[in-house]
Amino acid sequence: MTKMSSTSSAFRVCNSSLRDRVALALTGLRLSYRAKMTTRLYTLLLTGFLLLAAGAVQARDVVIFAAASLKNALDQAVGVFEATTGQSVAVSYAGSSALARQIQQGAPADLFISANLMWMDVLQDQGLVRANSRRVLAGNRLVVIGRQAQPLDLTAQAFRAALGPDGRLAMALVDAVPAGIYGKAALQNLGLWDALAPSVAQTDNVRAALRLVALGEAPLGIVYATDAAQETDVQIVARFDPETHPPILYPLALVSDSTHAKAPDLLAFLTSPAAQDILTAHGFLQGPAQ
Repeated sequence: MTKMSSTSSAFRVCNSSLRDRVALALTGLRLSYRAKMTTRLYTLLLTGFLLLAAGAVQARDVVIFAAASLKNALDQAVGVFEATTGQSVAVSYAGSSALARQIQQGAPADLFISANLMWMDVLQDQGLVRANSRRVLAGNRLVVIGRQAQPLDLTAQAFRAALGPDGRLAMALVDAVPAGIYGKAALQNLGLWDALAPSVAQTDNVRAALRLVALGEAPLGIVYATDAAQETDVQIVARFDPETHPPILYPLALVSDSTHAKAPDLLAFLTSPAAQDILTAHGFLQGPAQ
């Protein structure tokens, strides 16, 4: 009896040990299966994410940083490019100096269009635009605007009479924004700057100066001829001789960090006859032959 009991006990221990080994083996198989499935699922998710990310990069907008005075004409030209190619474009408008500083700080842009050569030169010297892509998009003229179509002689006496005792002469920032730089240069060449400087109201960009006059906040302003043509509430009262200021030119170039495959196509379109016709229709001058 004791022998049978001992044998039975040994059998139970053996059987229990076998069950444990089987259970352990099954657990290992399940863990292995789960690990393989988890790895496959992770691989599928990662592949899907990468495909979506690649598609998003390809589908993203081409980004232009452009001088504020280009807005109406460039919006139309960009619309034609989008309709023709199916590629969307985003344009950020501001004073050329502000845009150049943003590019210096690493802002994501594909093309830069300045309203003067100086800010493009600054970025080119710093290696932030591709020199071999640089072109001149267009030219412009500098004018004096007022609310009334009353011709203005470019003399200190005429300016004072038109401004009155407290009136302001609206100009873009005279030491930073191209329109302001051109305007200050013209007034200096005419011997008017010292007399008029105390009356100047400086704005962040030329379109802001245009709005001050359109809203009646300033009797006179100095802007581009193309800006005056876009605003029905102002009139051109005087035109500056181009010899009184540096040539008003709009250079454009690819930003060095741009990786968008369509950015060169957009640059090529903007300098094409189709885009140039749009710019000319908005009053811009043809850029020099390139």
